[in-house]
Amino acid sequence: MFLEIITPDEKVFSGEVVAVNLPGTEGPFEVLNNHAAVISTLDKGNVKISESHNQVKNVVIDGGLVEVLDNKIIVLAEAIIG
Repeated sequence: MFLEIITPDEKVFSGEVVAVNLPGTEGPFEVLNNHAAVISTLDKGNVKISESHNQVKNVVIDGGLVEVLDNKIIVLAEAIIG
């Protein structure tokens, strides 16, 4: 899957991932390969990016939106915290 995390100021992350955990406004959820198409709002919280089975990055966002379509995930974050 391909993930992009973008704020109004910069592109924070761009690359291939195995899984992404997101802070949805209705509760946290995980996106894996071949996930159903979805658009969701995001709360302030941690985005856990699994680039491989043992390589994980964390990005804390201040809310935003996510679109998942055809193994491409686009996170439009309001801002990055920290």
